[in-house]
Amino acid sequence: MDTIDRLLGEADQAWRGYGVGSTDRAALAADLRLDLRAAAADGGDPAHLIGGDVPGFARRLADEAGVRRVRSDYGRVLGTALIGAMLGAVLGYGLLIAVYPAFVNMVDVPRSIHVPIQLAVAVYYGVPGAVVTAGAVIAVRTQLRELPRIRRTARMMTALVPAAGIIITPITVGFAWSTDYSTAPPVVVAEIAMVLAALAGATVLARRLSLREGRNAADTSHPDATRVKPA
Repeated sequence: MDTIDRLLGEADQAWRGYGVGSTDRAALAADLRLDLRAAAADGGDPAHLIGGDVPGFARRLADEAGVRRVRSDYGRVLGTALIGAMLGAVLGYGLLIAVYPAFVNMVDVPRSIHVPIQLAVAVYYGVPGAVVTAGAVIAVRTQLRELPRIRRTARMMTALVPAAGIIITPITVGFAWSTDYSTAPPVVVAEIAMVLAALAGATVLARRLSLREGRNAADTSHPDATRVKPA
C-alpha cells in the first residue's frame, strides 16, 4: 500500500500543477486508487500499471476525464509584475525628485504649524511605493488579459503588494541603519533584493489565492469527475 500511496501522492502533485481543482483531484485519486488496488490484488505491480512517467500519466488521466483546469502561469505573472514595478520605480523616483522640495518645506515649516514627522515620512515613502504598486498591477492587468482570474489577481495585488511594502520597509531601513546607511554596491543590492522579494511574494500569493477561489467555484459547479480507467 506504500507504493500506491506514493504513486497517488505524485499524481496529486501533478494534478495540482496542472490546475485541477480539489474536488476533481479527489475523484481522480479515488478512481485511480481502486484501479491500483485491483492491479495489486491480481498480483501485479501498481507502478507498472502507470508506467515510469507518473506526472504524464496523471495529466493524461485528467484530460481524458474532461476535468476543468485553471492555468497558473506564476512565472509570467511574476515577471510581468516585476517589469511593471521597475518601470513604476523609475517614474516614482522622478516624482520623488519633483516633490522633494515640498517634502523639505513640510518638515521645516514654521513652529506655529506642526506637521507630524510620521506624515512627512509616509509621504516620502508612500509616493514612490504607490507608483511601484500601480506599475506592477497595471502591467499584470493589461499585459496578461488572456489569463484566467487575472482581474482577481490584480485586485488582490492592490492589497497585498502595499501590505508587503509596509512590512519590508522597516526591515530594509533597519538593515540600512545597521550598515550605517552604506551605499556600497553589495549593501544596495541586498536592499533591492529585499524589496523585490517582498513584491514577488505578494504577487505569487495574490495569484495563488485568486486561483484557489476560482478552483473552488469550479468545484462547486462541477462536482463529479468522469472515471477513466488507466490505459
